[in-house]
Amino acid sequence: MTATLAVKVTPKSGKDQVVGIVETDGLREVHLRVTAPPEGGKANKSVIKLLSKELGVPKTDIQVKRGDTSHHKMLELDCEQSLVDAWVASLD
Repeated sequence: MTATLAVKVTPKSGKDQVVGIVETDGLREVHLRVTAPPEGGKANKSVIKLLSKELGVPKTDIQVKRGDTSHHKMLELDCEQSLVDAWVASLD
């Protein structure tokens, strides 16, 4: 049981938060802002921590599969895709 989630991350923001849904090149992504800088994986760790709280899944169940150093990331979560889809739908 593996789910995927496309996110757009803005590091060095005022606070950690889920902004909403953005569409980039035809791909719908969840826009996240994190206070951590994009150095040494700090922003990625903040993204995982934020999503862990939002989705109620352990941090260890969330991994960056693609886009380690990019604003645009593909995450893999060890949970049902329906959980992720329902959460994303609630952001619309």
